[in-house]
Amino acid sequence: MTFNQLLAWLPPGHRKPLLQRLLIVWAVALPIAAATWMSSQSAGLQRSFEESLVYSYAISTFTWLFIDVSRFVFKRLLRSKDPTYWPPALQASLMLMVGIPLGYVLGLLVGDAYAAESTWDLWHLNPNRLAVLAFTATAISAAYVAYFYQRGKVEALIQQVTQSQLMLLQSQLEPHMLFNTLANLRALIGQDTTRAQAMLDHLIDYLRSTLQTSRLPLQQPLHPLEDEFFRLNDYLSLMAIRMGPRLTFHLELPPALNNAAVPTFILQPLVENAICHGLEPMVAGGQIQVQAMTKGTQLILTVCDNGCGISELALAESTRPLKIATDDPTASWGLSHVRQRLHTLYGKRARLAISLEAQGGTCVVLTLPFEKLPFETNI
Repeated sequence: MTFNQLLAWLPPGHRKPLLQRLLIVWAVALPIAAATWMSSQSAGLQRSFEESLVYSYAISTFTWLFIDVSRFVFKRLLRSKDPTYWPPALQASLMLMVGIPLGYVLGLLVGDAYAAESTWDLWHLNPNRLAVLAFTATAISAAYVAYFYQRGKVEALIQQVTQSQLMLLQSQLEPHMLFNTLANLRALIGQDTTRAQAMLDHLIDYLRSTLQTSRLPLQQPLHPLEDEFFRLNDYLSLMAIRMGPRLTFHLELPPALNNAAVPTFILQPLVENAICHGLEPMVAGGQIQVQAMTKGTQLILTVCDNGCGISELALAESTRPLKIATDDPTASWGLSHVRQRLHTLYGKRARLAISLEAQGGTCVVLTLPFEKLPFETNI
């Protein structure tokens, strides 16, 4: 079972952060174990360091499970929503009131089983010490929650701001394409009503899918790959009517990849580049092929054409690390847009590569983590 399959019930963008938070919890559990061991030694208790480790890690892990993991498992009950999945104040308070004591009790039971003793004997022998232990565990758990909550809010805010900037850039695509299409449609109405009708049908489907995608919240920048291909099909059909026999295209999407999670509008800038810079300058036009496949845990998306090839400036740009380009936003706009989206959503886990085809033309390859969009449950 792969990492993504094991955590398939989690939203794709929260799988790695959840494990990172667990590692932080475990890292802090070590000095807590050392402190409790030294405290037990000063109190005259015969407890080994290994036993203190078991108590500390058991309590920390159970508390993490009941607080951090439960807000995803019981997201409907707790009303946890994107982008942070932290529940509202009332539900969060109830989650803490149940999760912290339950994690503490289960952790004590595991520690007692390992140490072959009962911490609850302190209720009779030293109730003050038991109260101090309980208060310390509660304070540490509350500190965990406060830290991770604030960290999540900051990360979500940064992502929303970045996504807003990128969606503003994306909006520059639509007017240019729409005006050109309407101009061609007006010319066709008086010359070829059949082609004009087909063009209008594809334009309606294209605008409908565009509108639906644009209504997605900024914190949900992923959608099914099937939707991306449907939108590309309408767009390329429009361009094929406009260019006539000078443009042919082929879309290849295996059914098993229909629900693969991909950034919205991630392929269209590449297709537009292929048409504008690769095929339209050629009198004979050419073909565009868009293909999706998997390789291990990676999703491979390719956009290839047999046009006049990519400029050396754009080819040199493709070799640079993915980053937000602010110095020259007009250079190779389509590629720059895709690079920004990949950097924002995946960081170093995504790659963009461009190559010149031996028979002529350009091939752009996107490599993304292969993740399927989770199905909503009634939990």
